[in-house]
Amino acid sequence: MKTFADKVIAFNRNLKYSGNLPEGFEVLNPYLDNPETMEVMQKFYHKYYNDSHQRKFIVGINPSRHGAGVTGVPFTDTKRLESDCGITMKSAYTHEVSSVFIYDMIREYGGVEQFYRDCYINSPFPLAIVRKSKNGWRNANYYDDKRLFEEVKDFMIDSLKKHISLGLDTSEVFILGKKNADFISQLNAGEKLFDKMTVLEHPRYIQQYKSKEKQLYIDKYILELKK
Repeated sequence: MKTFADKVIAFNRNLKYSGNLPEGFEVLNPYLDNPETMEVMQKFYHKYYNDSHQRKFIVGINPSRHGAGVTGVPFTDTKRLESDCGITMKSAYTHEVSSVFIYDMIREYGGVEQFYRDCYINSPFPLAIVRKSKNGWRNANYYDDKRLFEEVKDFMIDSLKKHISLGLDTSEVFILGKKNADFISQLNAGEKLFDKMTVLEHPRYIQQYKSKEKQLYIDKYILELKK
């Protein structure tokens, strides 16, 4: 029988966006851009997901270039991949603000083994999106542009269904970010993917704007995820 890890790895191996994008947007596929990404991603899932347990689903937005856009592991930069998960990436070194919050929360939750035994994090659009600006390319969210959302919507629904098929609990889903939740809510209204949606503040927002109250947010995350 295929384990949770086998199914996630197969999902990531076959990940490809071939739809249209509005002018000025591009999609980055870390698995195609760097062979080591595929390698460390597989190590991570074999280490923490080599079972068939049902897990809670935590839904991000889409990976950033410096987090999962490099390591292939959501909300995990190379720094935390090594310090917390014991997996070293030789071809890149990244630091990402969202990753800092997530791993501070994971440590208080009970550590990586317990957290990843209970939870699975991924995104409705599981590849990095970048937008052209005067100073080069910068991170973008799938909801930043109405035309972008319309183009990627079907791909997002398909991705969410594939995530669910890994063995996720759909009675309650945990959505990171209020704006993200508004859009997932639209998708859920038509597709009936989840029974209940619980919204948590996005890690990037907490780190950048609410860092003094960070402990309150860590407590909130743990309270919601362990209830």
